[in-house]
Amino acid sequence: MALQSLAAPLAAGLQPWKTWVKAQSGGSRAVKRTILSFLAAVCLSACALDPQTHGLPEMDMRHTLGDGGVSDFYSYSGPIPSPGQLLRTQALTARQSVPGAAEAIRLLYSSTDGLADTGPVVVSGALFLPSGPPPRDGWPLLLWSHGTVGIADKCAPSWTGYVPFHDQHLSQWLAQGYAIVASDYQGLETRGTHPYLATRPAAYSNLDILRAVQSAEFPVSERIVLAGQSQGAGAAIATAGYAPDYAPELDIRAVIATGVPFFTPDALLAVQQARPRDVVDPMLGYNFLALTLIEQIDPSFTVASYVSPSALPLARGVAEICNRDMRDKITEAGLTYDTTFRVAPTEPLRQAFEHMQFPTLSLSVPIFVGVGADDRDTPPRMQAGFVKAACGSGATVEAHLFEGYDHLTVLNRSQSMSKSFAARAFRGEGISGNCADLPF
Repeated sequence: MALQSLAAPLAAGLQPWKTWVKAQSGGSRAVKRTILSFLAAVCLSACALDPQTHGLPEMDMRHTLGDGGVSDFYSYSGPIPSPGQLLRTQALTARQSVPGAAEAIRLLYSSTDGLADTGPVVVSGALFLPSGPPPRDGWPLLLWSHGTVGIADKCAPSWTGYVPFHDQHLSQWLAQGYAIVASDYQGLETRGTHPYLATRPAAYSNLDILRAVQSAEFPVSERIVLAGQSQGAGAAIATAGYAPDYAPELDIRAVIATGVPFFTPDALLAVQQARPRDVVDPMLGYNFLALTLIEQIDPSFTVASYVSPSALPLARGVAEICNRDMRDKITEAGLTYDTTFRVAPTEPLRQAFEHMQFPTLSLSVPIFVGVGADDRDTPPRMQAGFVKAACGSGATVEAHLFEGYDHLTVLNRSQSMSKSFAARAFRGEGISGNCADLPF
């Protein structure tokens, strides 16, 4: 399947977006191509499971993908209270904790279904407290938004723990005297399919875990800084965007983001120029995850209609395979775009695309953006597009480009700067940003 087939049908329907996109991306064709390379990887996979082969009705499967494989702590059968209420707690094991945490606590709390934007859901997460006596007004609170782990419950951080470079990163915040609260996000660990890359569900999950922790007896402050990497960078930015309407009582001071995914409608039009069709591509795993979002929002969308029979078993495997393992399996299977997709899910993809947008780029709090010059997952041109669009919308952005660092390694490389940024935000110091002198 040629990727040109994705762009061509969209061209007519997306014409009204072009003026907006030029304003958001500065009109850069390079930005558009790069954004799309990631989105193409993200878009062509949500339908990866053939319900008939698993003996379950399709509508049942699409809303329960990835469920199971974790303890009873994550199951909740009682009435769900209003959003932001703590339902239960449990001590994490040493493996699930973060080095340097004096206390590591698993949380279950109430939130709102962000995909439907109505109705209660139960979400899980964790709280990590530093050593020593807390300040009089509590430990300054850092909300951590994790990157892509998959959609299977068993992949969520409060169950599996964090990978070493995340442990290193979070330990540094603990050593600086920050308490860390981290949501698993809607549908990870708890009932229902995780709506991968949908920004509103992640934002609601984040805002409600903050409410739950601050309303309990934990020694944390009212002041909050949001931080995230990759998928979590998008979640953190969306959290700041939704906060004024959904949780205006929260005192959010700033956002720290590395590896920011940024999708614009016009980006789809350049996809045929950005992605190799006949080369084995481990990032197809992003596609497989994103197709599960299309399944949740479009009842008529069936994976087998778009994914080739040879790729279908692995595409369906996202219900059990964590993202860190999926790349190796794709490489072993020798999957390329051409061998994976036989029909482009053009119209369903447009629906999913709408759920990946930020509610606003005109944030009321300053944003730190760390960009790895060697990032292939969310390439520098994609992130530059976000920075320029946010600057153009009046946001205060402090952006840094780190030569020789990629999507993952930029997280810890940028931390010396992001710690200083957070400290200034917590103290209420003015942050001017560098929109007038960007590194791109």
